Amino acid sequence: MSNAIYATLARQHGLMQEMQVVSNNLANSSTTGYKTDRAIFAEFMVSTGSDTSSLSMGSLAGHSFEMEQGGLKVTGGQFDLAVQGDGYFTVDTPQGTRLTRAGQFQLAANGNLIDMNGSNVLNAGGGPITIPPEATNLVISVDGTISANGLQIDQVGIVVPDGELMRDSNTYFSAKDGFAAAKDFGIVQGALEQSNVSPVLEVSRMIEVQRAYEAGQALLETEDQRIGQLISAVRER
Repeated sequence: MSNAIYATLARQHGLMQEMQVVSNNLANSSTTGYKTDRAIFAEFMVSTGSDTSSLSMGSLAGHSFEMEQGGLKVTGGQFDLAVQGDGYFTVDTPQGTRLTRAGQFQLAANGNLIDMNGSNVLNAGGGPITIPPEATNLVISVDGTISANGLQIDQVGIVVPDGELMRDSNTYFSAKDGFAAAKDFGIVQGALEQSNVSPVLEVSRMIEVQRAYEAGQALLETEDQRIGQLISAVRER
């Protein structure tokens, strides 16, 4: 197999991975708290022998996320919360504590505040938030303090990561270097943060990737024909 085919196949594989990322962004353009994903590719050199030059290849090296805040959608829901500024809600999942901007919460049968996946939302001390059954006139203030009839019940924990975030799912992030209490934030009750995906940009990117893939496919077909003609010419000698 020629070096041109090796390089093109690697490029085609990368374009397929890029298409998967773009498609996932589009699929989550209406997902609460979703952050746009970007594929990061790295170049590496492959030896092709001592008497020939090396071959440059590429592969998916990781992902980066556009963490800009999405627009706020007013819902009026008592437990719908949105974070303005820096900070993430913390939830207790089977895999450990995870950070999220998706604040579509509800009450479980035991009175615990949970997210849409059934994970407990954590308070400022890292414990579950429990709303007493007799609590009425519930208000969640800008600093996350939960009050009922003027009496404080708990406080929603808002944190910032100490290092990089790794995406666990569409709206969950893990902070391998830990996290600390956020300072520059505000909570809006009765609103949700929308996805920051721009469908127009993602569709445009999808078209670019598709065209690049088609061009690579045409190159592979041309190279295959060239090699076939070369083999036929050698056989006829």
